[in-house]
Amino acid sequence: MIQLGFPLLSVIVYLPLVGAAVVLALDGRNLAAVKATAFLFSSLTFLASLPLYFFFRVDTAAMQFVEKVPWIESLGINYQMGIDGISLWLVLLTTFLSTIAILSSWSAITTRVKGYYAVMLVLETGMIGVFVATDLFLFYVFWEAMLIPMYFLIGIWGGPSRIYAAVKFFLYTMAGGVLMLVGILALYFFNHAVTGLYTFDLLELRKLNLDFWAQLWLFLAFSVAFAIKVPMFPFHTWLPDAHVEAPTAGSVILAGVLLKMGTYGFVRFSLPLFPAAARELASIIAALAIIGIIYGALVSLIQEDVKKLVAYSSVSHLGFVMLGLFAFNSQGVQGGILQMINHGLSTGALFLIVGMLYERRHTRMIADFGGLWKVIPLFSITLLVVSLASIGLPGLNGFVGEFLILVGAFRHDWLWAAFGATGVILSAVYMLWMLQRMIFEELKNQQNQVLLDLSAREVLVLAPIIVLIFLIGVYPWPFLKPMEASTQALLAEVKSKGQVLVLDGMQAEGIPMARQDLYR
Repeated sequence: MIQLGFPLLSVIVYLPLVGAAVVLALDGRNLAAVKATAFLFSSLTFLASLPLYFFFRVDTAAMQFVEKVPWIESLGINYQMGIDGISLWLVLLTTFLSTIAILSSWSAITTRVKGYYAVMLVLETGMIGVFVATDLFLFYVFWEAMLIPMYFLIGIWGGPSRIYAAVKFFLYTMAGGVLMLVGILALYFFNHAVTGLYTFDLLELRKLNLDFWAQLWLFLAFSVAFAIKVPMFPFHTWLPDAHVEAPTAGSVILAGVLLKMGTYGFVRFSLPLFPAAARELASIIAALAIIGIIYGALVSLIQEDVKKLVAYSSVSHLGFVMLGLFAFNSQGVQGGILQMINHGLSTGALFLIVGMLYERRHTRMIADFGGLWKVIPLFSITLLVVSLASIGLPGLNGFVGEFLILVGAFRHDWLWAAFGATGVILSAVYMLWMLQRMIFEELKNQQNQVLLDLSAREVLVLAPIIVLIFLIGVYPWPFLKPMEASTQALLAEVKSKGQVLVLDGMQAEGIPMARQDLYR
């Protein structure tokens, strides 16, 4: 573990929470002060997170910027935080997109403005906390705490069916969280039975050798919670409702950050804690991921609402991430982690663009548009670039992640790559068809002839994302290098653990004989 001597992670986590308190203390009638204060604190949080990258050591897989303070000593609970190459970019993505989302809300939110910005800042604290907590109890606190502001964000500032979408989101995620809590407690008591210590420390629990069947049940308890959050097929049904009903900034945060908590959970907890079960069930996970890739793309193809199209495309894109993670090789895992970032940027930008268009026309129906290229060329160029990034055009960010994932999948099983590649083809079909109908067809609707192009604030919102889309696509090495040591260490740990010990110290039969060749 590498400690900085300064609680930088705590500053990053709680600065938005301080901002929320300041926003609530302001006069709600002074909207300019409320908006500026929220933007100031989110920007300061992003700036505070940048040293994580500049002072990050790429030559080690150890946790860095570690903070560890006894919290509830009688139960072995510590206030413990740290990051490695797996969580670094997710923290930076969260602080970056939160700032963008708050700036994008300037004209979109007109009711209960003070409460809205306070909720956004509280949500940011919960999301960052999930990615930096290395004590399972603390992780669970942040995991559940994050649900409350997102529930209010959808339920208060969402669309006509916002209550239904908010309740559905909350119930799905809460149900998965309860299963994960059972798994955390079981792991906690298993560790005590073996070592005599009560602890929720992730690094200590990773040393625990459980028999295969214990790993299997605990893997399922954790992974159902993560699969719901991804969301993997068939746990995806809450996502389209939440995306469509959420305000624009809510959709950006939901797609850009919240879904990554599921994929992050798999790579941070499910793989290293239960490696034998993870490898045994890899084919099932990959099959569900491939179904999600194809299903999400096909459903996107028939959508008439452009926001629903983007929402269902997330099911397809996150299927790619899961396929890479369970290929169990460096290309697949690094591609999966990079694709988490790529999806957050490109899909987050698509939701921003859809929201800007909705503010102008108050409709999201694809058929209501056409010929936008002639009226709002800057908007159309931006939509074109972001859509091509989502497709995976070479030179843009999506290509790098998808290419690495497909290489990793091919190394594991060429059928995985063959079926997964169909998602690339289908994404080109639904995205290009959407572009054709919205910006390239003949301008027929009179209401579209008076649309205004991107404002200076909207350009400021989208420009940083566009820059990153090109930067990752052209020169991905600075984004891949920090995660290299951590992913290599993770893979070595997962592959080295085959047959494991049962709690009484006897050697476990555990893994069925037909599967033991996987662990040699």
